Amino acid sequence: MRRDRRRRERTGHDPALCARFHRASELIGRRWTGAIIFVLLKSRRRFAELGAAIPDITDRMLSDRLQELEAEGIIARTVVPETPVRVEYALTKKGRALLPAIDAMTDWAHKWIPVGTPAARTPRRRPS
Repeated sequence: MRRDRRRRERTGHDPALCARFHRASELIGRRWTGAIIFVLLKSRRRFAELGAAIPDITDRMLSDRLQELEAEGIIARTVVPETPVRVEYALTKKGRALLPAIDAMTDWAHKWIPVGTPAARTPRRRPS
């Protein structure tokens, strides 16, 4: 109780709101999601353009993440009825609202992450 009161005084947030932060960080922090949002902040893109802009992402993973982001209302999928049919992805208003957070992460990365540093890999669990 005392710790919650101190946290609320320090951060200005009720500890119950931490569930929102946790949900947001889990959503945006999923592998490849930040990269997809980063690319789409520049302009709308087709599937192949997104795949080419994000090194090492598989088509399956890109498709899965795009579906998740669309379900969350962060991106919009537009089918352009041409021959051949063209599908484009763009950020929604909700997605564009992530710009300050992505900018802050970009600034932090430029300050603290050395160039050429590979991402840390999560150790694989052995089957029980």
